[in-house]
Amino acid sequence: MPAQHDIASERELWDTYAAGIKDDVFDAGPVFRWTQYADHGPGPELLGSPASALEIGCGTGRALAALAGRGVRVTGVDLSPVMVERVSECRGQTGVRIHCAEVLEYLSGTDETWDAVYSVFGAAWFTDPLKLRPLVLSRLNPGGVLAFSHPPAIPGAYGPQGMYKGGFAGKALYTYRYSYTPRRWAGLLRRSGFESVEAAVLDAPTEGHIGTLIVTGKAPGA
Repeated sequence: MPAQHDIASERELWDTYAAGIKDDVFDAGPVFRWTQYADHGPGPELLGSPASALEIGCGTGRALAALAGRGVRVTGVDLSPVMVERVSECRGQTGVRIHCAEVLEYLSGTDETWDAVYSVFGAAWFTDPLKLRPLVLSRLNPGGVLAFSHPPAIPGAYGPQGMYKGGFAGKALYTYRYSYTPRRWAGLLRRSGFESVEAAVLDAPTEGHIGTLIVTGKAPGA
């Protein structure tokens, strides 16, 4: 049975999450990293040298601000109105554009294209890849890069994984995250038409800690 996404419920979940983020996180300076560990792993070089970039599930906007500081024309999209309002208040001065929308609806409804589309523990983890990947490819310029990161799958637990908000008490707000092996992720991208696909788990800086799955692919052309 496929995952039963309820966008209204998921928006409420992410609104609750956004409201709980402390102000000092939004006030912190721009930073771009793919992993959950500070000063670890690659940086924006995985995107190549884009003139424009879209972050899907942009969260606090710190990665967008970091790219804007490099002269990249950046756009972010996030499902949560609370998150978008908070990001717009603190990142607007950097030239960051933010849209509040469900990512599949946003990509289906825009004519804009980008040199790079990326997700750092964002919408690429929480959206059906069979629906998302073709849409991303259609919005990438020739030779454009898709890159995303999130925690690797727990061995034996693959496909959509249900996730309740903050424990197991209270209102039943939930979403799904999608977990696959690196080989499976690579196959999903190639099936959608991506080229030069790479997918691997980067080990954590401390042995035995959770690593980070990083996946990249390019649109045909250029």
